[in-house]
Amino acid sequence: MSTPKYKTVTRTQGNNRALKDGVVKPTTCELEFVEVDPLIAAFRRQVRANEFDICEMAITTYICAREHGKKMTAIPTPLVRQFHHGAILVNKNSGVKAPRDLEGRRVGVNRGYTVTTGVWARGIMATQYGLDLSKVTWVLSGDEHVAEYVAPKNVVPIEAGKKMEDMLISGEIAAAIGVDVKHPDVAPLIPDAAEAGLESFRKSGVFPINHLVVVRDELLEQHPGLAADIFNAFSKSKRLYVEALKAGKIEKPDAADALHQKVMAISGSDPLPYGVEPNRKTIETLIGHALSQGIITKKISVEDIFAKGTAGLTG
Repeated sequence: MSTPKYKTVTRTQGNNRALKDGVVKPTTCELEFVEVDPLIAAFRRQVRANEFDICEMAITTYICAREHGKKMTAIPTPLVRQFHHGAILVNKNSGVKAPRDLEGRRVGVNRGYTVTTGVWARGIMATQYGLDLSKVTWVLSGDEHVAEYVAPKNVVPIEAGKKMEDMLISGEIAAAIGVDVKHPDVAPLIPDAAEAGLESFRKSGVFPINHLVVVRDELLEQHPGLAADIFNAFSKSKRLYVEALKAGKIEKPDAADALHQKVMAISGSDPLPYGVEPNRKTIETLIGHALSQGIITKKISVEDIFAKGTAGLTG
């Protein structure tokens, strides 16, 4: 019997490089890697057409998609993690000095309301800085990957012909999440954002997850051992990366590598743990943000979002 081949999308990065290079392989299948640039285009294609067999996916896009009946299920392999305190930029002439000053204001959100960076950034401003999210008008520069999703009433599209970066510079919006603007009138809302993120990790142990991996439900139903096999392959690749990170053997380290080093120094352990239990608090925190922000309408458990046979795995 021939080994099944699965069309797979995942961006090349430290923790999955060995998998993409073929140093690590699953035992029950072959992965045929497809490059999609930008990666977010793959998220949309997967959510709307289930185009790939295995696909890296933004976690809030995924849980939103699950609520709307999309036929894919996640494997607990958090590929991408980062802090989001620095994702909120403010116009320095707006009079906004702290997140609570955004109440009554218009705040931009790059792309859709369900974008993971936006969900984490709003959650930070609400839980750590006391912002009432319902008192802000959120202005979106794009639409949602999950076409069926309906946003809360205080979420509006950007006006036709306008660019969010220009609106922030002019002061038409007081702040924006997830945009890249270099202008003397624009600055991060939260001072020393990088350190603020690390300090939040010291206090809470929450290292925000941005991306994980999803598999088409049809394949999981046909092959009961597939979820565990995919988990183990991604985990083995990640362990090789962490070993190299610990040994200082990363060639041309990038910003993600530097962040993983800092998290490892604080935690004293693997900065990218895979599995349900090592990530339970972080995922529960995100689910709470998603529920309070109207990304999902029904309370779900951590176990609800992961494939059968993976709940007890750690990597």
